[in-house]
Amino acid sequence: MSSLANTSIYRQPGFLPFVTSRLFSFFASQIQAIVVAWQVYDMTHDPMALAYVGLAQFIPMLFLLIPAGDLIDRFNRKKIVMASWAVQGLCSALLLVLSFYQLTNPNYFYAVLLLYGSARAFTGPALQSLLPQVVARAQLPAAIAANSMLMRVAAISGPVLGGGLYALGGGVATYTVGLLSFLAAVLLLGLVPVLYAEKPEPKNQEIGAWQRFTAGIQFIRSRPIILGTISLDLFAVLLGGVVALLPIYAQEVLHTDSTGLGILRSAMAIGEVAVGFYLSLYPFNQRVGMNMFIAVFIFGLANLVFALSSIFALSFIALMIAGAADMVSVYIRSSLVQFSTPDAMRGRVNAVNMLFIGSSNELGEFRAGSSAAWLGVVPAAVIGSLFTLGITAAWIWAFPSLRQVKKFEDATPNKQA
Repeated sequence: MSSLANTSIYRQPGFLPFVTSRLFSFFASQIQAIVVAWQVYDMTHDPMALAYVGLAQFIPMLFLLIPAGDLIDRFNRKKIVMASWAVQGLCSALLLVLSFYQLTNPNYFYAVLLLYGSARAFTGPALQSLLPQVVARAQLPAAIAANSMLMRVAAISGPVLGGGLYALGGGVATYTVGLLSFLAAVLLLGLVPVLYAEKPEPKNQEIGAWQRFTAGIQFIRSRPIILGTISLDLFAVLLGGVVALLPIYAQEVLHTDSTGLGILRSAMAIGEVAVGFYLSLYPFNQRVGMNMFIAVFIFGLANLVFALSSIFALSFIALMIAGAADMVSVYIRSSLVQFSTPDAMRGRVNAVNMLFIGSSNELGEFRAGSSAAWLGVVPAAVIGSLFTLGITAAWIWAFPSLRQVKKFEDATPNKQA
């Protein structure tokens, strides 16, 4: 195991086609997201139309994530991912047709997005559950760091590419690229060998569907390491995130233009990508529980500095540090969840985790905007950052078993209290 841990993750058989397939699919989804929003707003000029675009994708995920987790644990995960990407490619084809015939009824677009959101409910937890079957257990932390870093690169470049494609060729060109990207993702994933899948547990015919669906929630509740890890991320992002406030800060506090806003938005990504690349090459496995708490504390502290800063350079550095700390937290948090979860439960646990992440991101933006409207942007950002620091301190006290985890291997189910 030690020799595997010292081998570069990029030399692991199957990892490069796996992560490349993810890049293709993620590029397609990022390109598609910005163009759909632009088209719908252009045809309606109604801000609520953008809310419906998000709602159409979020509602099916909300209802399907838990059942999806059960199916992911019972059937071939690789085939589920390929099928979900194929359906998303079908959605790109449908959007291409709508654009080609210049149909301007937004309801057609909402209907396609409902199907798209339904497919995405299976993609996230299935991919997270598939990764431990593709790479060796000793290389999981490095694989998670590399995967997170590359997805962040795609998140930065995808919208830029989508906007450029739309300017050059409109919706037809953009959705054609999206369709081809999803097809490439399906084909590449088909080449990935599944080397580390564990034998499925014998199926108990007496267990009902509801018991299977809720097994992931019950498992998380019974494992303080997983519960503490997931809930810390939920509340830290929900209460302490400042990304949604960047446009207001750019104009009213830092007195910069749209270019400055773009630079600020890139700051966290720069920190995330730099640290993610380093961790993919030099993963660490010491004092991981306490280091995660330290990373979240630094995240909150950096956001507090940003909240109080009126100097552009200082704000940029604070956001970059926040991004770097967040990547360390993601690296440890994702690794702990994977090591803490038996392979037979990963689909259901990752489905609940995805539900938590989605809630923290969506509700976090609503919390930031509403509190800024009520209290003012600076007080809202300061209070949110202080909440993050307070929650981190409370979780250190409330989850001693998480604080005491030294190595990722210590979080395996048979070693948890």
